[in-house]
Amino acid sequence: MRITDKKYYKKYTEEAGKDIPDLIRQYDFSVGNGDFSYLTKASAVYSSNIEGNTVDLNSFMNYELSKSKFKKTKEIEEIENLVRAYEFAQSHELSESNMLECHRVLSKTLLIKSKRGKYREEPVGVFGKSGMVYLAVEPGFVKKEMNVFFDDIAVLLSETLNEREVFYHASLIHLKFAHIHPFMDGNGRVARLLEKWFIAEKLGHKFWKIPSEEYYKDHHQEYYEAINLGVNYYELDYDKCIDFLNLLPGCLKS
Repeated sequence: MRITDKKYYKKYTEEAGKDIPDLIRQYDFSVGNGDFSYLTKASAVYSSNIEGNTVDLNSFMNYELSKSKFKKTKEIEEIENLVRAYEFAQSHELSESNMLECHRVLSKTLLIKSKRGKYREEPVGVFGKSGMVYLAVEPGFVKKEMNVFFDDIAVLLSETLNEREVFYHASLIHLKFAHIHPFMDGNGRVARLLEKWFIAEKLGHKFWKIPSEEYYKDHHQEYYEAINLGVNYYELDYDKCIDFLNLLPGCLKS
């Protein structure tokens, strides 16, 4: 499955995708105009929460207001690093080198220095309560897969896409990146960042405001079930991907 593939686009436009133009027109982008950074911090908090970080938005913002009165924990630092990665993305074009820089920044509490901003050289699996639920592509093929991935992103960035197409391909970018799992850690955070980064590149800077991370956090069970399309990289059934593609437009309703 390539992120440029439009195999599922027709079905998408018959389901959640059909509402996207109206949802965008109705969405209040004026929210947070006075403090764009607040929404960036919210995105980082919710994306971290999906990965098990226990610091909620209220706690993080209170820490931000009175840093001298709080002891910085590893979880707080993890969110701060992700905020910095979002801020970097917001001021740079979407590219492989810039994505790697984002990973280097956000993974400071997650990985040793030599693994930050670098594709993995080790096998990686996703584990649940009962054991391994997914085995990612072998490390020897990661670079090749990421070359194809960013070649396809370059194609999509060069094309004129309507709003439905942008959201469709953004979700595929998120999904495919998660399946390649190119890093030892931080893959989910980068996948969600890339999704929003692509939308903002295509539709405008204000789209950094959409609460996609919050929506995924609030629907985390659906999110995890929809992203799981097979037990390993070679047995992924993308014919079942429509449930995942249908999630993102929901954030425009909140």
